Amino acid sequence: MTTRTTPADHRAVIVGSGLAGLTVALELGQCTLVTRTALGDGASAWAQGGIAAAIGADDDPSLHAEDTVAVSAGLADAGVARAVAADAAERLGWLEALSVPFDRAGGTLSLGREAGHSRHRIVHAAGDATGAAVMARLQAAVEARDDITVVTDARAVDLLHDGGRVTGLAIARGGRLEILTCRAVVVATGGLGRLYARTTNPVSATGDGVAMALRAGVRVRDPEFVQFHPTALDTGADPLPLVTEALRGAGAVLRDADGRRFLADLHPDAELAPRDVVARANFAAARRGPVVLDTTHLDVDIERRFPTVARLARAAGFDPLAPLPVTPAQHYSMGGVATDLDGQTSLPGLFACGEVASTGLHGANRLASNSLLEAMVVARRVAQVLRRDTSVLSDLDHARAPRRPADVALPAADHPGAIAALRTLMWRGAGPVRDEEGLRNGLAELDSLLPQLAAGADGRNLAVVAEVVLRAALARTESRGAHHRRDHPLSDPAQARSTVIEAGPLAQLGPRAVLAATAPRPATTAHPGGGSR
Repeated sequence: MTTRTTPADHRAVIVGSGLAGLTVALELGQCTLVTRTALGDGASAWAQGGIAAAIGADDDPSLHAEDTVAVSAGLADAGVARAVAADAAERLGWLEALSVPFDRAGGTLSLGREAGHSRHRIVHAAGDATGAAVMARLQAAVEARDDITVVTDARAVDLLHDGGRVTGLAIARGGRLEILTCRAVVVATGGLGRLYARTTNPVSATGDGVAMALRAGVRVRDPEFVQFHPTALDTGADPLPLVTEALRGAGAVLRDADGRRFLADLHPDAELAPRDVVARANFAAARRGPVVLDTTHLDVDIERRFPTVARLARAAGFDPLAPLPVTPAQHYSMGGVATDLDGQTSLPGLFACGEVASTGLHGANRLASNSLLEAMVVARRVAQVLRRDTSVLSDLDHARAPRRPADVALPAADHPGAIAALRTLMWRGAGPVRDEEGLRNGLAELDSLLPQLAAGADGRNLAVVAEVVLRAALARTESRGAHHRRDHPLSDPAQARSTVIEAGPLAQLGPRAVLAATAPRPATTAHPGGGSR
């Protein structure tokens, strides 16, 4: 059964209640927020790293922007990097006004250093529990607002549009399909970590936002750039617990099965090299035996400074004061729905922010602790556009039918075995190290799984996203940032450009239908909606 509702007098429907979604809601007000599980669930609350902000006496936002661009392997938009870095201090002030308990020393904010940063500029809260501390305050603030309607346990199924703009959102809730009619949708659904057998992402990270965008003909950028965190706790759990990069910032070192500190020979910054370098080195060393993160030589109170790591280690049966077994694991997606710095996409009325979006900040490799910052900066800008641009919100004709009703259906149950097989093939074929044979084998295996994946909500979205990741990775015949091809180990200056996936608005979309109308092409400086930026 399908029901139609209109959020009365609301400015937008926001999909997702991580940091990006909650920030839009708080900055915008008078909106409806739809979340797949409970309010505040998702990857944001799991973030052990902090928030990068150039507020130290020896620092400057221009230096932060330079580090962001340097780590991006040539693909970050320098203008976006400068804008995000420049807004960091204001965003910290906003969080402090919400009573986020940032760590301090002598009354001033404590600043840590992480991989790729040239200065100490990482602000933490509750040691290695920054995400949880920030999300607790934002969740409380949202719950206290009468002008924010929260719809929990509701699965976004598809974007509704008339071919020219967004007209609504289809959601599944309580076994029924509901249509929310609106003039603006903000997608803040997070990442695609469940594509991989080894991930630090929650079970809800199934690429929903990217898959819905592709089905609506919205541009997607750089799906091949998937970041693998070097140090997940190697417990066999799903998802894997993260061991924060701040431990390496404090001096922890990686040792191979022979006890050798192998990164010191590979990069001048050793354990503080960019994440892609450290992850691949760990991946290679693990072939010879277990890799451990050694903190035993540090003069650091692990229990006090890194309480989350200590708790997770004990829960897995490890002594947090002993060397910890670690493995690379999928952690973050640099690619996503193509947006400008205001979160605007190629479909009028559709906005995206947080991990689901590709703003141009991260390029081919994300600088540590830039993700929470980017989510807040872009979310605020989305809210500013929605508040001031009355054309986005005016004159909704409720009689217009967004798609035919048959185009959107309540998803069937997922096939767990098919999803598990998909995740295994993605780790094997499109993991930290890739080659043509593995990518082509992955596409062939995906083909065989499609009948079982296509019916379920998670399976359908994961299949769509898996195919664009595999095909974009196959087309990029070079190594750049987080995308490493063993058969093309060098970077190719001719490929120093983004991949843009562009599909026409299609009604019935499975992976093959999307890709039939999809062609990677060089990115331009054009605004995703058509103007310049």
